[in-house]
Amino acid sequence: MSNFIPEKLSVEYMDGVTANEPVFPRCYTLTHSDLTGQLFLSIGFHYAWDKINPKRDEVLGEWNIYMNSLYYKVYLYIDQGEYSHDAAAKRVEVFKRELPLALKAIHYGDRFLFNTYPHLNHAAIIVNFNSAYPQFARQENWGTFQSISNKT
Repeated sequence: MSNFIPEKLSVEYMDGVTANEPVFPRCYTLTHSDLTGQLFLSIGFHYAWDKINPKRDEVLGEWNIYMNSLYYKVYLYIDQGEYSHDAAAKRVEVFKRELPLALKAIHYGDRFLFNTYPHLNHAAIIVNFNSAYPQFARQENWGTFQSISNKT
């Protein structure tokens, strides 16, 4: 996993979303440049579909509530059958390796929201791996933003 470098993160608030309002709806689109290592975080009422590249290596996320419990839901696009089984397996491996960095970038990039609502640090992070292959299509609990941020 790469180290998170705050200077390589650019944050854009869209659709009238501000640094600390609203929590709902609040959608996150994290993309990156393979050439520069720069990360781009867009935060708005909707995902920034216009920022997504054909490789589909973005990280999408949003706040949700289920039975009075707040959680952060992440969507990772593995495939819809356009990749071979081996290529899909490699994509899962790369996402799992780089996801802690992505979550740290989201946490840091939206730090003003987390400072305004500190309980968000303790919300569960639920990751959805979307794949046409049943062995890769799954949902996993990745802890909390606090636990991710405390890892080196």
